[in-house]
Amino acid sequence: MRGAAILRAAVVVMALGALAACEIAPPAPGVKPRARPASVKPPPPPQATGPSEKSRALAAYYTRVETNLVGQGLLRTDGGGPDTPWTDTDLLRNFERIAFYDEYARNRGLTRSDGKPGGLRKWTGPVRMAVEFGAAVPEDQRSVDRGTVARYADRLARVTGHPISIGAGADANFHVLIMGEDDRAEAVRRIKTLVPNINPSSLALFDNLPRSIHCLVVAFAGTGEDHTYRRAIAFIRAEHPPLLRKSCVHEELAQGLGLANDSPRARPSIFNDDDEFALLTTQDEELLRLLYSPRLRPGMSEAEARPILRDLIAARGGGSS
Repeated sequence: MRGAAILRAAVVVMALGALAACEIAPPAPGVKPRARPASVKPPPPPQATGPSEKSRALAAYYTRVETNLVGQGLLRTDGGGPDTPWTDTDLLRNFERIAFYDEYARNRGLTRSDGKPGGLRKWTGPVRMAVEFGAAVPEDQRSVDRGTVARYADRLARVTGHPISIGAGADANFHVLIMGEDDRAEAVRRIKTLVPNINPSSLALFDNLPRSIHCLVVAFAGTGEDHTYRRAIAFIRAEHPPLLRKSCVHEELAQGLGLANDSPRARPSIFNDDDEFALLTTQDEELLRLLYSPRLRPGMSEAEARPILRDLIAARGGGSS
């Protein structure tokens, strides 16, 4: 080992000696150095490798957020239990609040909604999800994320009874973009390609997403069909640690199916901003089953749907088990 170290030192000394032998004498007094020929270009600056400082700072921040939440007993993954009972009355109230109301005003970015109910929204055609990544997402992480989305799509299909699958290329209509801060320009370009007539306020959400928003989904109705979804785009930050990342997949993909609002009274549920649950719960599955009952049609008002919801809930046989 010592001999190898001496050899390396000798090579360095020899290299330095060679460089010293190539020193250029300074020009004589009064003689101006010649300009660099136009054909000789300076070497390009070294390219930065790895995530930017801003991206690294975000990753550290979200790691602290996840650690703090888990330390408080939040971000549960058990789906609810004896400590979170719910009744048929709770289910009806929560469905109406989450399915007929909006958290944010339509086409107005992060402006809060006026609190008025709207018509029921859902997909009527098959949902084909595809995962797309920013250049900054490493290949091993891509493999993990693809598996997470594929398994969750299967679960959503079983729960809703609606055709939900993993698509590809031009066949996809539900696009899951997993991108970081360094991919923001790429994300905006991709969204404009997917939805050329996207509202500027909606596009600005993706371009200037505040740190407090961990992820989001925007669903788009068909022309002349305000309540029938035809396309959706979910954006999930690549800087998230594992549990926050998975929780974003669960919440945004479920909300993109038509459960667009949150409620502080929904428990156990991911449709609640208290972060108690990270993953889809037993009650959330019931909410999705109700939404995709063939008896509930896009555009139905809260009053029109209520008697149908009561029948569907009564038929299922009670609250949490």
